[in-house]
Amino acid sequence: MYKIGKLAELAECQPVTVRYYEKEGLLAKPSRGENGYREYGNDDLERLRFIRHCRDHGIALADVKILLKLRNAPEGDCGPVDDMVTRLIDQLDEQLKSIKKLKKNLVTLKGRCHGGSIADCAILKSLSDRDNCACAPVLGVPVEAPGGRP
Repeated sequence: MYKIGKLAELAECQPVTVRYYEKEGLLAKPSRGENGYREYGNDDLERLRFIRHCRDHGIALADVKILLKLRNAPEGDCGPVDDMVTRLIDQLDEQLKSIKKLKKNLVTLKGRCHGGSIADCAILKSLSDRDNCACAPVLGVPVEAPGGRP
């Protein structure tokens, strides 16, 4: 049996993360020892490691819940898992496009810098005037930052 600190250490996370996953229903409520401390077993550790590994791969908690349910039905179709990963890959592709565009815009801004005083700073002037900024919308389409926020 593990106390919360040891479980978290073995799963390479913080105790607050374990408590959060319990609250969100990803981990079952643990039994309590005579001293009132939470007690976890190897199954809890394996489940927590699975959750952490999913999170390391950018899988949202809502999708982790789905994957946990699917794991409990080993005879089921794995199509939903494949669909989920395909969706995540598509999202990453979109994020990469946005990041590359943002980098290009920042490089353009940086190229406008020729030293001097803040009063003459071409970067600040460009950022103050969206119409003449490196990231001005092209054909009325706003440039999006990573995460899809304009």
